[in-house]
Amino acid sequence: MNFFDLFKNKNNNFFSQSGQDQFAYNLSGLGGFYLEIGAHHPIINSNTFKLEKECNWKGISIEFDKSFIPHWEKHPERKNKVIWDDAFSVDYYSIKKQIGTIKRINYLSCDIEPPENTFNILKKIINAGLVFDFISFEHDKYNEGKKYDDLSYDFLSTNNYKIAIKDVYSRNKKSKVYETWYVNKEISFEEISYETWKKKFYRNNNFIL
Repeated sequence: MNFFDLFKNKNNNFFSQSGQDQFAYNLSGLGGFYLEIGAHHPIINSNTFKLEKECNWKGISIEFDKSFIPHWEKHPERKNKVIWDDAFSVDYYSIKKQIGTIKRINYLSCDIEPPENTFNILKKIINAGLVFDFISFEHDKYNEGKKYDDLSYDFLSTNNYKIAIKDVYSRNKKSKVYETWYVNKEISFEEISYETWKKKFYRNNNFIL
């Protein structure tokens, strides 16, 4: 039994680490569209599994590590496109054309390692002209300090995004602050603490339609 099977057997509810899927659904509802940079496992810790399976979202995932292909093949319910390639090699202008006339993509999940790469791919995607309702950006502040948290804020705030929730932590590990969530400035949303949002919308780490 590998690590992922062991994790799956001990956890009957599969969800994102911190409710990224819940936030995306609350913001954009059913039938949205996501771009996932760093897909990893198709279910465990997935930011997009619930969105695809329960909310009828379409989307594109990108993952460099091909060792995850067998896991995806075991889950035919994951029907949306996966590009097995280095995120830096992907033509985002072409993705923009494929998506067509959508004014804004509903959700960008941006999580590759290390945070320097996550920041650089964020810049590449935004500079390609893709626009989003919601961006979850992993800066690994608990391990890297404020550098990429600050850099991402400076970049996104000049590209029409504002902080929705900062100091997002993993599961119930309050010391493991690893993400900041942004929304497009055209969306009416007042910044809220992660603790307050979680108590109101994501009790017990459970996704709710």
